[in-house]
Amino acid sequence: MKDSGLGRARDMRRIEHGLFLAAGVLVIAGALSDSLWVLGVGAWALIAAGLIEMIYRP
Repeated sequence: MKDSGLGRARDMRRIEHGLFLAAGVLVIAGALSDSLWVLGVGAWALIAAGLIEMIYRP
């Protein structure tokens, strides 16, 4: 049985929201601990979530 388009859209939304949440946590943790690499990883997670939002529109 093939996965419906609605199921894939739900999965992409879940990934996108997870990336936004991870980005927020990592950026705050990096800023509080003065750790530039943690801040950078949070920025890349935010970029990935933004790209998913812009490119993949269910």
